[in-house]
Amino acid sequence: MTTATASEAPVRASRRPALDWRLRFGVLSLIWGFSFLLIKVGTEGYAPFQVTLGRLLFGTLVLAAAMAVKRERLPRGLRTWGHLAVAAFLLNALPFSLFAYSELTIPSTLAGICNATSPLWGMALSMVALSEDRPTRVRVAGLGLGFLGVLTVLGAWQGFSRLDFTGTTMALLASLSYPIGWIYVRRTLAGVGYSHISLTGAQLLLATVQLTVATLLFSGVPTHVSALPLLAVATLGALGTGVAVLLQYGLVAEVGPTTAQMVTYFIPVIAMGAGVVVLGESLSWSTPVGAVVVLAGAALTQVRRGA
Repeated sequence: MTTATASEAPVRASRRPALDWRLRFGVLSLIWGFSFLLIKVGTEGYAPFQVTLGRLLFGTLVLAAAMAVKRERLPRGLRTWGHLAVAAFLLNALPFSLFAYSELTIPSTLAGICNATSPLWGMALSMVALSEDRPTRVRVAGLGLGFLGVLTVLGAWQGFSRLDFTGTTMALLASLSYPIGWIYVRRTLAGVGYSHISLTGAQLLLATVQLTVATLLFSGVPTHVSALPLLAVATLGALGTGVAVLLQYGLVAEVGPTTAQMVTYFIPVIAMGAGVVVLGESLSWSTPVGAVVVLAGAALTQVRRGA
């Protein structure tokens, strides 16, 4: 997925939402699937850091509005804010920026598929970082299958001749950043006693501050305003980073994290469709085939012992 948050506190719905969870699941899949298209359009008018800053700014505004409606306050304590600053960097500032830079040279379809490797990275990292999350044979097999799918997408049999190495590496590193951030959060912020909206709002605020500094240092202020890229960035932030987070937690509260996380497997499919239909990006046979193999491997890595 293209956004992540620090909160792992239990989420409880106070009343049944008016919109069926399946519809909200579909909306969330579409929002995150189209995010890679919006990043591509945004970078056509603005520098990658500027795109990421705009995304975080609009996302933070949505969370601020949600906090105001629910009368939530930001967390307290320097220790909590210090951990949130690390989480903001690993889960928002770094991966968002890497994806934006990667799409300067690779199609949005490939970026979307690279995003689907996050469960594979997470499985590999959990083997050494989480003693309570030991792998099974099925999950290790899923890791190997997913790796084979990545090689298929990248065209390994052609010697990676058609691959933009820098852009693809950035997209894969962005996907790696998510599970690193999740492991950090599990070790430092689980059970801190604040609501998910409070922690998420603080996290996005800190990520916005981080990107403001990075943008001023390396990109500066935009010298002109491009209407369509600006609209893409605003949509990416308000929907893909703000509304999507609220939808995600609502789904977790209603149907549980296992079902809610299945949205990950729809994102690359939608990203490929959006890239081909809207942006006119081309696909070789290896891209969709490899994507299916990656998703199959990712699904196997999520199978728990005794399930």
